[in-house]
Amino acid sequence: MNKKLKIIVAALAVLIVLTGAAIPILASVQEEAPMPAAVQEEIPEGELQDGAVITSQADAQTKTSKALAAAIVVGIAAAAGAVAMALAISKSVESTARQPEAGGKIQTMMMLGLVFIETAIIYALIVAILIVFVL
Repeated sequence: MNKKLKIIVAALAVLIVLTGAAIPILASVQEEAPMPAAVQEEIPEGELQDGAVITSQADAQTKTSKALAAAIVVGIAAAAGAVAMALAISKSVESTARQPEAGGKIQTMMMLGLVFIETAIIYALIVAILIVFVL
């Protein structure tokens, strides 16, 4: 069971790294949508240079890509954090069962580790918010 859990954690770590590399690509995807004829007639000839005018369809596609990237970031970080917290708590309970007299120190170290894990999840949330509102 322990070997399977390590494989799952390693797979989640690889997935997080790959997602982190793919997020800028997902967030910056913009498709060139054809501009309706009515819109082309309203825009003066000089302002339409190399697709400088972004249509509402392309803007909607960009927002969708950003939302998808943010959801992937937060989802994977939360899943990996939940697995890591479960492992930490499990090992802490096992250690306390073996040595009840060291329970206080074990609990303190476990809480410190849980804080660091939760901090990583909060960083992922901040990155997701930045993707949605800044990029």
